[in-house]
Amino acid sequence: MPTYAIGDLQGCHDSLLHLLDKLEFDAKADRLLFVGDLVNRGPDSLAVLRFIKNLGDAAISVLGNHDLHLLALAEGFGRVHKGDTLDAVLAAPDRDELLHWLRQQKLAWSEGDYLMVHAGVLPGWTVEDTMQRAAEAESVLCGPAYRDFFAQMYGNVPVAWDDALHGIERLRMIVNTFTRLRYCSAVGEMDFHHKGAPGTQPAGWLPWFEVPGRKSAEATIIIGHWSTLGLINRPDLIALDTGCLWGKTLTAVRLEDRQVFAVQCPQASRPKSR
Repeated sequence: MPTYAIGDLQGCHDSLLHLLDKLEFDAKADRLLFVGDLVNRGPDSLAVLRFIKNLGDAAISVLGNHDLHLLALAEGFGRVHKGDTLDAVLAAPDRDELLHWLRQQKLAWSEGDYLMVHAGVLPGWTVEDTMQRAAEAESVLCGPAYRDFFAQMYGNVPVAWDDALHGIERLRMIVNTFTRLRYCSAVGEMDFHHKGAPGTQPAGWLPWFEVPGRKSAEATIIIGHWSTLGLINRPDLIALDTGCLWGKTLTAVRLEDRQVFAVQCPQASRPKSR
């Protein structure tokens, strides 16, 4: 049963279908792993959600920052951002069913030597830590108090993990790690301002996966989120956001042999902002 990890879709439904044609995808025999950000900024988030939901057990997705943004907007929290393309989802007759399904998706997934999150893992967290903290936040997202979380989800603090964190600060820290992390300090303080490729960041900040002594280094971590990073396919990291939304490519990696598959994406004009 081949397993394919696929990069950020962000509403690029046609590109997904072209990629699956290239993979000769068989929903009865193959499995797809999506790194999150299924929706937003692209042309057809509604079709993407319907398609992946209908795949059932053939697809696994983790939540990205754009997915959480959609869920918050649907509950009346946050604000619409320039470049958002979520109106069709919010107005769809099956909106509630789709959003309920999306809210049930995981923040982290692990199997064998693989760990998948949307953005990153703090360098002080082991794989076991990662899965435990993901489960904490998932229980809230899937529980009766999920609206309380969305009401307070947005924010850049705290920036560093402390086991003593509790309440909304603990949940926000967990969710920001999994869905927004790119750079952090050697002691694990997160930075949310720099989005460029490694080498463009100010002194003192490192890509989270380059921090010396990272405790999750024994796993192969699968991520998206970081389009300026591009494709990385190395023993400890598979990075899959190759800029489909920006008119570049949509990429899949077959985990069994690490073969890379990609299709060119048709976006002729880029959205005005990221």
